[in-house]
Amino acid sequence: MAGVSRLQYSTELRLVRVMCTGRVDPSHIVRAFSKGVDGVFLGGCRLNECNYITGGNFHAFNMVLLFRKILGHLGFNQDRLKQEFMSGSEANVYVEAVNNFVAKIKELGPLGVGEGMDEKVLKLKLNALSRITNYIRLVLSERLRLGFPKEEDYVSFYTSEDSETLFNELIADKLALSEIMLLLQEKPLTADEISKTLNLTASDTSRHLQNSAKHGLVRYDKSKWRSA
Repeated sequence: MAGVSRLQYSTELRLVRVMCTGRVDPSHIVRAFSKGVDGVFLGGCRLNECNYITGGNFHAFNMVLLFRKILGHLGFNQDRLKQEFMSGSEANVYVEAVNNFVAKIKELGPLGVGEGMDEKVLKLKLNALSRITNYIRLVLSERLRLGFPKEEDYVSFYTSEDSETLFNELIADKLALSEIMLLLQEKPLTADEISKTLNLTASDTSRHLQNSAKHGLVRYDKSKWRSA
C-alpha cells in the first residue's frame, strides 16, 4: 500500500516478509544482529486482529519484550528492537513508524559502537546469545507462554519483580555461563579476569564456575580456569 500510494520511506530498511509476525523466530533476531544489522523492526497486525487462531502477533510481542530485556542485560540499547502494530491499509502508519525507527538507529550508531563496546566483546556477547537461542525458544513456549488478553498486561509483567526474578533464573545465568565457556575456549583465565571481562560480581563468577566444574565443563588448573 505504501508503494502504491507513492509514499516515501527510508531505503535503509531491508524487508523480510512472513505470513505472520508469530512466524518470527528468536534465531531470526539473533542472526540479524550477528550479521551486522544495527536494529530490527517488526511490523504486523494490530493485537486482537490476528488472521490466525493462534494470535501470532501476541506471541511476537511476548518474544520482543523478552528480547529487549535480553539486549539491555547484555549492554545493548533496547531501542534497537521494536515492534509496531498496524493494519495492511495503514500505509501512512507504516511509513511513519519505519522512518522514526531508522532515525532512532542512526542516532544510536552502529551496533556495539554506540554502546561503547569493542569488537571482541560485541562478538562474544552475540555468540553467547546465539548458543542459547534454542533454549530461549523453549523458555518462551513453556515457562513464558503468557497468553494475556491485552498489550498492557505484557508490558506490566515484563516490568514486574516477578519477571526480573524469572529472567535471572531462566536467562541471565544461562547467558553468563555461555559467555564464560566461550572465553575459556580461547584461553585459560583467572576468576578475576572473567569477572572483569563480563562485568560479573566475584560471587556470581565463582558460582557459575563451580557449577560448571561439577558438570565437567571446566577445570581449575595452575591458578586458572580452563575449558574441560
